Amino acid sequence: MTKTLNLTKELILKKSITPLDEGCQDLLINHLELLGFKVEKMPHGNVSNFYARKGQDAPLLVFAGHTDVVPPGPEEKWSSPPFKPTIKNDNLYGRGAADMKASLAAFIVSIEEFLAENKNHKGSIGLLITSDEEGIAVDGTVKVIETLKNRKEKIDFCIVGEPTCVTKLGDTVKNGRRGSLSAKLKVKGIQGHIAYPELIRNPIHEVAPAIDDLVKTIWDEGNEYFPKTSWQISNINGGTGATNVVPGEVEILFNFRYSSASTADMLKSRFIKILSKHQLDYDVDWEHSGEPYLTEKGSLVDVLSDAVEEISGVKPTISTTGGTSDGRFISKLCDQVVEFGPINESIHKINENVIIDDIETLKDVYKLTISKILK
Repeated sequence: MTKTLNLTKELILKKSITPLDEGCQDLLINHLELLGFKVEKMPHGNVSNFYARKGQDAPLLVFAGHTDVVPPGPEEKWSSPPFKPTIKNDNLYGRGAADMKASLAAFIVSIEEFLAENKNHKGSIGLLITSDEEGIAVDGTVKVIETLKNRKEKIDFCIVGEPTCVTKLGDTVKNGRRGSLSAKLKVKGIQGHIAYPELIRNPIHEVAPAIDDLVKTIWDEGNEYFPKTSWQISNINGGTGATNVVPGEVEILFNFRYSSASTADMLKSRFIKILSKHQLDYDVDWEHSGEPYLTEKGSLVDVLSDAVEEISGVKPTISTTGGTSDGRFISKLCDQVVEFGPINESIHKINENVIIDDIETLKDVYKLTISKILK
C-alpha cells in the first residue's frame, strides 16, 4: 500500500456527487497546510473550491482538478459498492477512481516528495480544486479564475489531471479541447388532421431538407491540432402521439464540437443562413458552454511528454479529442494548459476503476514534471 494509493482510497470513500464535496477538499487541504501552502477556500453557491499556493516567485506551476464525481447509477450492478474502494485483480474500483481521485492523490504525494527532496527549488507550486466540474460548471473553476484574474495573479503552467489515456498510461497527453456550442431548435408548422394536407403544414417535412444540408455542410477543415468541426443532432421530438395528427412543431437538440478554425459566431451565422434558405419558421435557443483552447507544442507540452516517456516508457500522442474540461476556463489566465491522467475507458461507467500500478506511475510523472520546471 503506497501513500498515493491510500489517499486515493480515502477520497473514494467520500460520496462527492456533483456539486457535493463531502470533505474531500478538507482532506487535501490538511496535507497541503502541513507542507506550508497558503490555502484559500473560495465557495460559490453550493460549490466548494479552493486555491492553494506555496511560494511567491515565478514560474508558478498549478495542478488543477475536481473532487466531484458523477452519480454511480444502479448500485446493484456494481461488483462492489461504488463508494467503498475495492482492490480486485490489480485494479482499484470505485466511483471517481479514474475521474479523478487518483490524479488528486498523485498531485499531493508528488508535491510532497518533490518538496522533501528540493527545499530550495525555484518558482512556486499551486493547486486549484473544485467540486463543480461534472456539473454545470458555473460556480467552480471559472469563479476561481475570475478571482485570480481580478487580482492580477498569473499562472505560468497548469496541469489538469483529467483521465486522458486510452489503452495504456502514458499514451495520450491533451494540449487542448474543442469548443462546445449547443442549441434547441423549434421549427413551427400548422397542426391538423393527417387526411387534409391542404390544411396543415408539417414541420418535420419542412425541416428535413435543412437537416440534410446541415449534415452535408463542411464547417471547417480543422487544423494541425483539431479535427474538423462536427454538427450532430442528439434529440428530435415531434408529434402528439396520435397517428392521424400532424404536429404543430418539432423540437431538435443539436451540438457543434468545433475546432479553433471556427468561432461560435461563425457557426451560428452559417446555421441560420441554411435555415433561412429553406424558409423555415423557427426559434433557436443557443447555449455556448466552452470555447476551444490550445497549448501549442513546446515548453509544457514537451516537458510533460518527456516526463511521461521517461517514467512510463510510452511516447504520448498529443491530442485535443474528448469532451470539454475546466482547462477552457484556466486557459483565460494561463497560456500553457496541458491535461494528463489515467486511462479513461471506465470513467462514468459501472465499475469504474484504475490500475493500481498506474497510480504510482502517475505520481512519478507529476513529480518529474515539477522537477523539470522548478528544480
